[in-house]
Amino acid sequence: MARLNKPKREEAKFKFSCALHAFVARLSEHVSDEGGEWTVKGFIDIYKNIYTISSDTKIVSKILEIHLFPRILQFAEESKFSIVLAKEQNWYPDFSFISQENPRIKFAVDIKTTYRDPNFPGHVNGFTLGSHGAYFKNRNSTKNIQFPYGEYTGHFCLGIIYSRTDSKNFSESEIINVKELNFEKDEPQRIGRRKVTKVENLRSITSVIKDFQFFVCEKWQLANDRQGSGNTANIGSITFIEDILKGNGVFAILGEDWFDEYWMNYGVTTMKKDGKAVVIKRIEDYIDFKGGDKKLIVPVVIKKKTSCE
Repeated sequence: MARLNKPKREEAKFKFSCALHAFVARLSEHVSDEGGEWTVKGFIDIYKNIYTISSDTKIVSKILEIHLFPRILQFAEESKFSIVLAKEQNWYPDFSFISQENPRIKFAVDIKTTYRDPNFPGHVNGFTLGSHGAYFKNRNSTKNIQFPYGEYTGHFCLGIIYSRTDSKNFSESEIINVKELNFEKDEPQRIGRRKVTKVENLRSITSVIKDFQFFVCEKWQLANDRQGSGNTANIGSITFIEDILKGNGVFAILGEDWFDEYWMNYGVTTMKKDGKAVVIKRIEDYIDFKGGDKKLIVPVVIKKKTSCE
C-alpha cells in the first residue's frame, strides 16, 4: 500500500492531533468526581463485596485503560476511524486508529500513565515511550508491533498524570459489603472480615488516585535521550510536568527526524572522543558525530530535592 507524501501526512496528522486534544479535554469529568477523586473505588464479586484496589502502577494503568475504552471507541467513531487493538499484551501500540475514508492514514496511540513524584515537586515518576529495537530500526518489521512502524502517519501518546492518595487514608486489603446489593434471603458464606455500607456511601471509600491531568503529544516530543528502564530497549521520557504538557522534550526543536535517527543508532554507533572509541548514548555526542548544532537541544529539567534530607 502506497504511503502518503509528506504534505498529506502532516495535514492528516495535524487534523488528528486537534481532534485528540479536544477529546482529552473532556476526559477528567469522565474519570473523576467533583473533588478530583477517581470514580473507580474497587471491584465487585458475586457476593456483592467491593474490594478496594492497589495503587500499583500496572494495576492502575490497566484499569484506567478499561475505564476510558468506551470513550475512546466513541471518539474513533465520531472521527470516522476504526480501532485495531494490539494483538499481544506487550505489542506496540495500544490502539491503531485507521481512517475509514483512507486506510493509508494510520495513527499509533499509546496510553501513558504516571504519578506526580512527591519527592520532586513539579516532576512525575516518568514513563517509557516504546522500544527502540527491531521494529523501530526496521520500519517494515512486524515484530512486536501491530502494523509496520513506517505505515503509521503519526505516533501519539494519550497521557494521564495523577497523584497517589496517601496510603494512611486507605487500606489496600479492605473489603466492603453493600447492603442494597444483597438480594438473597439467605446470606451466602463469605470469607474474611468486611465493612458493611450503603450504596450512597460508596463515595466515602477513598480512591487510590486523584487529581488527573490529561495531555496529548507526539511521541518524539516527550522523549529524553536516555533509556527509560534498566536494560530493556525502551525510549525514556522527560519528567518535568510543565515540559510534558507543552511537548517540550529533548528533541522538541531538533524535530522528529533527529529523534528517529538518534534512537535508531542509540548504543550502536561508535565515535572517536578524546582518542577513544565511545558508544553514543547522549544526544550531545550524536550531534557532534553528525556535525549538528547543539544549541538546538532542549535542556532537561533534572529532578532536585527542594529541602534537605
